[in-house]
This record gives sequence, structure tokens and C-alpha cells, in this order.
Amino acid sequence: MVRSGPGPRCFCICFRAHSTAKYNGSLPNGDRGRRKSRFALYKRIKPNGVSPSTVHVLNTPQATKAVSCKGQHSISYTLSRNHTVVVEYSHDKDTDMFQIGRSTESPIDFVVTDTIAGGQEGEETLITQSTISRFACRIVCERTPPYTARIYAAGFDTSKNIFLGEKAAKWKNPDGHMDGLTTNGVLVMHPKGGFTEESKPGVWREISVCGDVYTLRETRSAQTPGKLVENESNILQDGSLVDLCGATLLWRTAEGLFHTPTQKHLEALRQEINAARPQCPVGLNTLAFPSMHRSRALSSLEDKQPWVYLACGHVHGYHNWGHRSEQEANTERECPMCRVVGPYVPLWLGCEPAFYVDTGAPTYAFVPCGHVCSEKSVKYWSEIPLPHGTHAFHAACPFCATQLGPTQGYSKLIFQGPVD
Repeated sequence: MVRSGPGPRCFCICFRAHSTAKYNGSLPNGDRGRRKSRFALYKRIKPNGVSPSTVHVLNTPQATKAVSCKGQHSISYTLSRNHTVVVEYSHDKDTDMFQIGRSTESPIDFVVTDTIAGGQEGEETLITQSTISRFACRIVCERTPPYTARIYAAGFDTSKNIFLGEKAAKWKNPDGHMDGLTTNGVLVMHPKGGFTEESKPGVWREISVCGDVYTLRETRSAQTPGKLVENESNILQDGSLVDLCGATLLWRTAEGLFHTPTQKHLEALRQEINAARPQCPVGLNTLAFPSMHRSRALSSLEDKQPWVYLACGHVHGYHNWGHRSEQEANTERECPMCRVVGPYVPLWLGCEPAFYVDTGAPTYAFVPCGHVCSEKSVKYWSEIPLPHGTHAFHAACPFCATQLGPTQGYSKLIFQGPVD
């Protein structure tokens, strides 16, 4: 990635937090316009950032409408039927603004949607009532080094307005400025120690419309905000996670991606594993991971596809025996090497390099999905409680968002070498 000039300043990589559909680094039908599995932020030709300027306290609905129809960016805080505070925003030549949400309307730069749990693999099924806001959040980046990026809850709509109705959580701060939260909130987690081999998960916080940091509400959509966290900021860091209640985004900086593997590096690791000619200890046939392109399409299995007994980590080729359950064939299988009983699944290389915290060999698999990654990467992701729905937190595979096992979310792979 380019550090200077017209190159990308940072990236958002999206993976779905509420779906069993398999993405593994790309959308099933490919990137389409503003709907992508990853989104690069470039310095705009003309700055489009805004900053708060004039504040209006209005006592009639007519006055509110007159102010909000000026074609100027504004945020309206409705306190009661006859009391609204409108904060106008003026052009900021020093920043660029990027907006993320479910809406496909023009103000949204990055369109994200959640999918129904239990959907068919390789397919996307839109849910009828998404928990992602149409105008979920906005990211404001400075146009000069170090290109600091800040995140704010809510985005401006086609009328350049943000409306917080009577039922929305909102308040006046001690310094007099208004602030509020969106219905299901925008949560952010900054990793401790950056996004490296030594990284540890941080604490989930909620970001307000004005960019302040708060502890989580009692429930996701409660009207009472959490406590203000004064010593933390809304500045995005390499490895920050942004949860929109239906989709989770991973923020990577251009500098941070210099220390992660590339697609070519992952392909070289795949070829290195295959060159060692791992074999099925029962059938003695040679196993091989499919190409990175095939690894994204989980609807088809190859003859040489490696399978694993997740409870013990022994890697085999596929065989149709050892079942302990007639109803669910591969959930209870007995490993012929050690007799341990557990899930039996195909192995697939994790294809999105930005999810790797190191460049180590992919020798560990997430449980129960079977996506393969490096040791330190799987251990990092298995320690992160990702928001699930509006009330729960679960660790999940970053490549497909499958909820990880309750005891241990990964398994070390045990390969058998070639027989002379």
C-alpha cells in the first residue's frame, strides 16, 4: 500500500456479525459499486468535511423546518414537540467525510447490510428488518499527515440532516453543546498494543453523534447513555473494530498493512504446505489446499480437500465412516488416529490478509467452521467478544463470522507427512 501521494490512507474491511453465510474475504457475488467487502479511503479531490458552527434553539415546528431546509448540514435534537435544538455545520476545508450505512442513497459511501442467520452458503439473503441504521456512522479524516480519522455516530441523509427524535437518547453537556446516540448505537473497540502479535482486545465503548466516548448502555437501545469516558477518544487506530449492530468493520491503516501478509504471501504459504505433500493417514492419498480463489467458494469440495477432526486436530482426507450420529453426520465423528469424538469439517484457508496479526504459517483452524489461519491470529480473534444481536457478545471467526466454540475457539492442525 502507498504511504503518500494519491494512495489509500486506510481501509475498512467488513465481515458480517450475524450470519452463517460464508464470505472469507469477498462478497458471494463480488463487489458491486459502493457495496464491497473492503473499502479504501482516499484523499478526496475536494474536501467535503463539515464542523459545527451555528446553534439555533427553536420553539415551533415551522421554524425547525425553515432552518433544516437551507441546504446546509445540520443535526436536529428534538427535545419536545415545541422545543428543538438545531446545530448547523459549515464546510471544513481540512477534512474529508466518509459515510457508512444500510442506505443505497448517494450520501452513503460504503453500503453495508446484514444477512439472515442460516442462509445458504455462498448466497446472500437480505433480512426484512435490518438492525443497521440507514445512515449509521461517518468517518472524518484529516487531509494532512498523519491523516487522523475520527468516527461519529449517525450520518447525514440526502437533505444533509441528522434527526434525533423525542425517543432518541440525547442530552446537553456541561459546556452547553448537544449530543446524542443512535437507536442501536455505534460501538468501537480499540486493541491494546495496536494490531500486532502482542495485541490484546480492548474494551467496547459507544460513540456519540458528536464523537464522545461512553461506556455501553444497559441495553443496546436504552434511552439512558452510559458514563462519559473522558480519557478516551473517537480516533480510529490500526485494528479498531466498529460494530453497527448487524455488521462489524475492521479498520486498518495503510502503515499497519505493511506488517501483514499479502495475497501473494498467503498463496506462497499455501503452496509451501501443499509442496510438503501432507497425506491422509488412513487413505494415504495426498492432500492439497485449493487455490485462494477456490477457498472463497465453499459450495464445492475437491478430492484432495483436507478435512480435520476439530476435537484433536488430526488432518485427513474425506471418508464416510466413523459417525456417532445418524441425524447430523459430521458433528459427531470418531478420529481413527486417537478415537476422540467431535466435529469433522473441511479446511479452508482464510483469504483476507488484513485479518492476520502476523505472517506465520496457517497451521491452526477456527472451531467449528474450519477456516485456517496463523497461530497468533486465531488466538487473537478467539479472545475478542464481538457484539451479537442487541444484547450478547461472542467470539467469532473473522472470515465467516461463525460463533466460535464455547471452550476453545481454535485447534492446532496435525498433518501426516508423505509415506516413502
